[in-house]
Amino acid sequence: MTAQATNVLGTTLKPCCTDPMTGFYRDGYCNTGAGDIGAHLVCAQMSAEFLSFSQQRGNDLITPRPEYHFPGLKPGDCWCLCASRWQEALEAGVAPRVRLESTHASALEFVSLADLQRFTLES
Repeated sequence: MTAQATNVLGTTLKPCCTDPMTGFYRDGYCNTGAGDIGAHLVCAQMSAEFLSFSQQRGNDLITPRPEYHFPGLKPGDCWCLCASRWQEALEAGVAPRVRLESTHASALEFVSLADLQRFTLES
């Protein structure tokens, strides 16, 4: 992770989740780089509705894929989502809740801060 990475609040990016280990780089952060064509920037807590939605859209996040070191997700797990998938889920009415401090600032190229704030996990 780049030490200077910031979140959507303009502060230092905080970890999203280490159990399961998330992030494009599988370092626990929703960090990004040139190889991250999916823009895995939004730290979101999985819900049954979102997992079903994602599976119906062709991205099965439920089934374990050991060959990719992917454990499969269940409701309550946090995961770095593609920003465009989160926006798509928002438009479909099934957006999962997010951790703003763990959502990379670059997510704002795809989603609005106001929308993210409506779904925040923070109090």
